[in-house]
Amino acid sequence: MVREWHDDEGWGVVDSPEVPRACWVSFAHVRVAGYRSLRPGQPVALEWEPAEQDGFAYRALRVWPWNSEPVEPGEAPPPDGAHTSTLTLILGPDDGKSG
Repeated sequence: MVREWHDDEGWGVVDSPEVPRACWVSFAHVRVAGYRSLRPGQPVALEWEPAEQDGFAYRALRVWPWNSEPVEPGEAPPPDGAHTSTLTLILGPDDGKSG
């Protein structure tokens, strides 16, 4: 369960019966579609390792909402009817004329 989460700093703390003490989590390890965030009190599943991180003895490797599947980076989220778009820029070779 998420003990605390700081969207502005991109980290939080989770507790789990499998982890002897609190476990530090970075937004980079949150496996959800879209904006990677958690909310205090949210039940989560996690993979963790013993490692010193910002004063915590354990660090999460992957965290995702309980009773769902983790969404790995680069995976397309399931369609929800929302509009998406992309922009691709292709730059030509430098002709030496720009200043």
